[in-house]
Amino acid sequence: MRIARFSIDGNVAFGAVEGDAPDELVIDIIKGIPFADFELSGTKVPLDKVRLLPPVLPNKVVAVGRNYAEHAAELGNEVPEAPITFFKPSTSVVGPGDPIAYPSFSQEVHHEAELAVVIGRMCREVPRERVKDVVLGYTCANDVTARDVQQREKQWARAKGFDSSCPLGPWIETELDPSDLAIRCTVNGEQRQLGRTSEMVRSVEDLIVHITEAMTLLPGDVVLTGTPAGVGPLNVGDEVAVTIEGIGTLANKVIKRG
Repeated sequence: MRIARFSIDGNVAFGAVEGDAPDELVIDIIKGIPFADFELSGTKVPLDKVRLLPPVLPNKVVAVGRNYAEHAAELGNEVPEAPITFFKPSTSVVGPGDPIAYPSFSQEVHHEAELAVVIGRMCREVPRERVKDVVLGYTCANDVTARDVQQREKQWARAKGFDSSCPLGPWIETELDPSDLAIRCTVNGEQRQLGRTSEMVRSVEDLIVHITEAMTLLPGDVVLTGTPAGVGPLNVGDEVAVTIEGIGTLANKVIKRG
């Protein structure tokens, strides 16, 4: 099931996206929220009549760095002995079609296409065999990074946590095997990144086990799993798109920060 969060006539709701052809997609509005038992209302709205929002509003986004060996190498880094984790604040999250505001304190902003894991239930110290039980589904993410700031500052909080630095969407795919999916990033239609989740140093299961050893994850929290090689610059006016096999495409335009 593809679960979207959307607004229509000033109201916000969740719905199940149905259909195959882009011009035939509809949303069946959900009664309740997707983090508990819910029913489909049977009330269907054409997708082009709604505004898609970030599929979740996470309490926290836990991101993982250098989880693809070729990406680590392209920036002159080794693959770490243990996963490098960091936070992106909830205020960094934007949805499909929302602008990425180029931060005024940076002169080198990069795209990073990533598979995002959406947590479906409160969990802590999750054993590997139970990881599937705590995952609601998967969506596309762009871990937008002020690369010059990341290299200059020891902490990554500003470099990766600025407003609009975490586009998510277009929806959550709940029926998906994340072990070998194609990840593609284009800028103005030109391919920049192309990789597969099978190239991750540590799998989704590894990451959830590692993260929940330290902290409780809540329904709607998001885990970013790292980016393949090919990261590169974004400029004001660019349109960047992240496409993940079995999910869809997340597209955002870069604007000058007002």
